[in-house]
Amino acid sequence: MASAREGSTNSRLTDRDPPGRPPQDGYGVYVYPNSFFRYEGEWKGGKKHGRGKLLFKDGSYYEGEFAEGEITGEGCRHWALSGNTYTGQFVLGEPQGHGVMKYKAGGRYEGELSHGMREGHGHLVDADGQVYWGSFHKNKQHGQGRMVFRNGDEYEGDWVQGQRQGHGVLRRADGSTYEGQWHRGVFSGLGNMAHCSGVVYRGIWINGHPVARATRMVILGPEMMDVVQGCSLTLTVELQQDNGEIATSEDGRVLEISAGIRYVQLAAYSDVSFFRVDDGHTRTPIQTPFGFQCIPYPLTSSTSGAQEPEAALGGAGANSAIPKEDPSGLP
Repeated sequence: MASAREGSTNSRLTDRDPPGRPPQDGYGVYVYPNSFFRYEGEWKGGKKHGRGKLLFKDGSYYEGEFAEGEITGEGCRHWALSGNTYTGQFVLGEPQGHGVMKYKAGGRYEGELSHGMREGHGHLVDADGQVYWGSFHKNKQHGQGRMVFRNGDEYEGDWVQGQRQGHGVLRRADGSTYEGQWHRGVFSGLGNMAHCSGVVYRGIWINGHPVARATRMVILGPEMMDVVQGCSLTLTVELQQDNGEIATSEDGRVLEISAGIRYVQLAAYSDVSFFRVDDGHTRTPIQTPFGFQCIPYPLTSSTSGAQEPEAALGGAGANSAIPKEDPSGLP
């Protein structure tokens, strides 16, 4: 802080200090001519030097060490306009070195700073409670770092100017995991996704979407086949893309199989017990692509004494395509 030529002085060394001039040595209080600054503390050679407190007319203040008239050393700085408070090391009036910044809006930063900005390694907690440990450059996450988001997701890996970029691992709160390349905060490049549903995709991603994902499941073989309750059933299933090519980058999908028996009206005197599974007419018949209706029938349950039927495969369905990942919650 540049010293002024004139101002009011209250010093213990008034015998040696001319009126209106800053104290020369020892402890003293000085109000600068523009009345915006007021300093009380130690002086040396007419400059602020040692411990002291500098008050600003807007309510801001600095309290701590001074050297040769400058804010240099350990101290605490409060900015009235923003409401933020910093405690730590200073060089020539700016936070530099290691310190703790507390933000009025919520959150805090502890770590290294340079020229008043986060620079180097630090620990940041934002107003939403999200936590980041790692490297910073010009106030932004940059380099290696780990972040826990407010929804429970956790990312560890490379950052570039505040965005996930490079190689990283995302562990989602639902148990899904992605490991691979990132660009501007989304999956981009080669990466592996293990979804909580059991679906696994290994391949190329563009803008957060898998390039060669499966869009349908195809059961190879005859359209109709005989199955017997209690006996094993073997199906050959193929994952295909839109163009019909095999989706080799994906596995872990679950094939859901349902079966039914042909719905028929039996005579009242019929003794075929198998067809009386829906004798109460509680199930609505389902239309099949074979030109007749059927009622659902369990494949795994057994009925003692019942006639073993020949049942057609009623239908097969697949889970939807791999869920779209959305990694956008950085602060």
